[in-house]
Amino acid sequence: MLQRTRPTEHYARGFIAALAAVAALVLAANAGPRAVGPDTGSGTTAPAGVEAAER
Repeated sequence: MLQRTRPTEHYARGFIAALAAVAALVLAANAGPRAVGPDTGSGTTAPAGVEAAER
């Protein structure tokens, strides 16, 4: 026959399971593809034509 689990062990297992679930969700959310724009290095929001005309 199975032994009864103490309440402390019961809550500790639940807490560990919740932490593992949150960690899995965070890792899954960060594992998606990175959004890469056409021009990430300029640091401006002006179109390329306007930026070239100002030079």
